Amino acid sequence: MELTHLDSEGKARMVDVGEKSETTREAHAFGRVRMSPEAYKQVRSGYGPKGDIFTVAKIAGIMGGKRTSDLIPLCHPLPINVIDVDYVFKDDEYTIEIRSTAKTKALTGVEMEAMTTVMVTALTIYDMCKAIDKGIELGPFYLLEKRGGKSGIYRRAKETV
Repeated sequence: MELTHLDSEGKARMVDVGEKSETTREAHAFGRVRMSPEAYKQVRSGYGPKGDIFTVAKIAGIMGGKRTSDLIPLCHPLPINVIDVDYVFKDDEYTIEIRSTAKTKALTGVEMEAMTTVMVTALTIYDMCKAIDKGIELGPFYLLEKRGGKSGIYRRAKETV
């Protein structure tokens, strides 16, 4: 397998996407936040010591996704069409699942933006709730699906760990 981010001497490089076709691209990512039963019961209402947990975390995730190329050195800046965040509450597991969607029409994929979105969202939930429970667990994080570009459609075979 050829590593596209290495030059002929094995040094890191940014991939030249100039010859690729601009296509509509979409990616969906997953992340999980797990906490103590006591913390979950308080957090489940959506409000904690720092205020509206899930609105703040969603906005932070979207902002993080839009800034992916500033955070990941070899990522291309993309014209983002949309980034969204949804939550699924697993009351029996004291877990919040985060799902992100990122879309663009560009020369390269939007997977890193979807992944960055769920990670920044999870980190923000931790920050908003750490006064309640410092033992909050983050992860796993993974790509669920991506569409567009030469490689077509990818779907993760098993969604949960």
